[in-house]
Amino acid sequence: MLDHASQPPSGHVFRSRGVRSDSWFAKYRLPDGRQVKKKIGPAWDKRGRPATGYFTKRTAEAWLAEVLDEARRGTLPGMVKTGATFADAVDEYMRWLEQDRARKPSTLRDYRSIIKTHLLPAFGDMPLEAITTDGVERWAVGLTADGRMNNRTKLKILTVLHGVMKRAKRVWKLPRNPITDVEKPVQTHNTQIDVFSPEEVMALVRAAESEQDAAAYLTAAFTGLRRGELVALRWRDVDFFRRHIRVTASYTERALTTPKSGKVRSVPMAPAVAEALAKLNARGMFDSDDDLVFIGSTGGYLDASALYRRYKLALNQAGLRSLRFHDLRHTFGTQVIGNPNVSILQLKEWMGHADIDTTMKYLHFAPRAGDADLVAQAFSMPGRSTQASADAVRLELLDPAVDR
Repeated sequence: MLDHASQPPSGHVFRSRGVRSDSWFAKYRLPDGRQVKKKIGPAWDKRGRPATGYFTKRTAEAWLAEVLDEARRGTLPGMVKTGATFADAVDEYMRWLEQDRARKPSTLRDYRSIIKTHLLPAFGDMPLEAITTDGVERWAVGLTADGRMNNRTKLKILTVLHGVMKRAKRVWKLPRNPITDVEKPVQTHNTQIDVFSPEEVMALVRAAESEQDAAAYLTAAFTGLRRGELVALRWRDVDFFRRHIRVTASYTERALTTPKSGKVRSVPMAPAVAEALAKLNARGMFDSDDDLVFIGSTGGYLDASALYRRYKLALNQAGLRSLRFHDLRHTFGTQVIGNPNVSILQLKEWMGHADIDTTMKYLHFAPRAGDADLVAQAFSMPGRSTQASADAVRLELLDPAVDR
């Protein structure tokens, strides 16, 4: 008796007549002995190159040859019978993220939202081996078909789907991750940042509901700390003598985690921040090293949502634009990069960015005072000073007799 598993895959194509048109089919045998019959597509009867989606005998045979080649390599979708569904893969992926990878609660919340809203309705009951590149691409077209979803969101959804299937490939020994070959949408990057001026920051501070809120707004704008990092800040991390703040933790989603970059960092403390924090430290309670700087009503963690609501009220009270709380952090980045004595690498470290590209977005806020002179030198005329060359060009532009 022949061992089906040892047989090379084989097959042939045939044309089947239909009521309206003919179609090409393929019938082939897989290495495990299973026989498959599959429609390739409608037959092309006209002269010239076949229209998209139509097949001649030659192109149908080429299609079958590619399928048989994938079967030989073990990468043909459906060859492996996992007995698992996409929903099973989701459960394993989220367990792996939470327990093995120790992802932050905020990250897990975002992933669960994407999975519940977009992925489970589309793929939940499907066997893992039935999920194909072509099928995912057809589904992905519908995500942005109504114009209500931008490419950035679509890319995030596909990224989560890729993660689920990558983990499934490892656990259930899938031959390949079908999402790897899915065409990714083009993502446009918004480089516009709206920030406060120093005067607006002080107006916000004056409009704060309490001395603690005022210190929180000022610290966010003058140090670049994220809201969760402010909430997690303890007095032992405020070094008045060395004039810096150590950022060691972040409190979000009712969980204490590391800062976003995963690294502890140190941020210089401007005199205004030191003064505001010193006043808080002198309030007579919750001022030991282990106490929080910005406290809730009972000395515990401050309610970040309530802080944000009070922040919006302070904006209105001060007559300021409705910028996000996070824009206080952007204010720090744009103001500091304008100092010619601060390097981009210093700012990267102070803001806790994982890579330099994130910090680079602040550079267009920092025109250097001497840049115009450098360009003038490049266009200077031989034998003339930079200023004389610039004056000569300006006179020619202003002289109406010059033929331009």
